Amino acid sequence: MSGRGPKRELAEKIAGEITLSEDPGATLRKWRTDFDVSQTDLAAELDVSSSVISDYESGRRESPGIGVVGRLVEGMLAIDERRGGERIRQYGRVLSAGFESDVVYDLREYATSLPLTRLYDDLEATEVASSGTEQVSGHTVIDSIEAITRLSSEEFFRLYGQSTNRVLVFTNVTQGEGVGIALRVVNPTPNAVILHGLEEADLWDHARELARIDGYSLAVTSAPLDDVLEHLMTLD
Repeated sequence: MSGRGPKRELAEKIAGEITLSEDPGATLRKWRTDFDVSQTDLAAELDVSSSVISDYESGRRESPGIGVVGRLVEGMLAIDERRGGERIRQYGRVLSAGFESDVVYDLREYATSLPLTRLYDDLEATEVASSGTEQVSGHTVIDSIEAITRLSSEEFFRLYGQSTNRVLVFTNVTQGEGVGIALRVVNPTPNAVILHGLEEADLWDHARELARIDGYSLAVTSAPLDDVLEHLMTLD
């Protein structure tokens, strides 16, 4: 691969994480599953037995060297490219915005504004507070704990991408208290927020009130995270 485009940067990031990991096999497995690539498909891409991939991931085979890691990463990226390159673009957007992929899962701007109700329907989300927002122009999917504990206020604002007219989807949420408080110190606030992983009955008592005061629509969803990300990747 030549140049310093998203694919190159992503390849270097993945290879570095695997090589420097205390458990390279587990890190390899994490990235392979993130790319939705089976051991069989990766093995076929590299023209090796699937047991070779399994042995690396389980630790039964000596940790792969830099050359082997490079081939494994190239194989995953090649498979994704043939599928349309969606995972490469997804991680590329996150990296170009200056975030780590364990903080931000996806960051996207839409070609045209989309109805907020469509996102709610696609993500099986229930609106619990309305701001009157009807259209949004993008989304960002964030691990709430990692964002709150690791991002500065300036970095937190970058979660908005090109516009605050977007949905911030916060994962790893228990009641939504931390998200509501964190958004209080960010000005302006996004147009919509979805809290992932909880039912309406589990929502923090003051979450609705803070959403109304700060002027954003608030919804909750308990749909599986993989399904949420898959739905969001179909938006354009």
